Amino acid sequence: MNVVKWNPWREMGTFSNNANRLFDGTLFPATWFSEDSELQNWRPVVDVYGNDEKIVIKAELPGVDKKDIHVDVKDGILTISGERSYENEVKEEDFHRKERSFGKFQRSFTLAKGLNTDKIDADYKDGVLKIEIMKPEEEKPKKIAVQ
Repeated sequence: MNVVKWNPWREMGTFSNNANRLFDGTLFPATWFSEDSELQNWRPVVDVYGNDEKIVIKAELPGVDKKDIHVDVKDGILTISGERSYENEVKEEDFHRKERSFGKFQRSFTLAKGLNTDKIDADYKDGVLKIEIMKPEEEKPKKIAVQ
């Protein structure tokens, strides 16, 4: 057995993650009142950032086939949905620990008014979905040279 130095901050992070899982998944599931109760079996982590030209959404979707990912825009809401299939290569009784989640997922984002929903690009590479939404010309800041 390896000796591992105890780090109290790592324990706090683990506690926080477990508490979030408890409240998000068990007591107050996000789809409790939804007709499709299978949604939200797992929530992919997402980064959202922007610059002068575009808004970028990056979602980690490891193990998801490109054909199982759907990106939709309706009424100013961008929705990423899909499904990660369960790999049944190991018998349930052979597991020592099982943390990976499988099933359907859905994440939705309200887009700012004025964004051009006709200029949205989505690319999936190495398990990361990258969505770029171009800002309209009038929203971009104008550079003014100081004389």
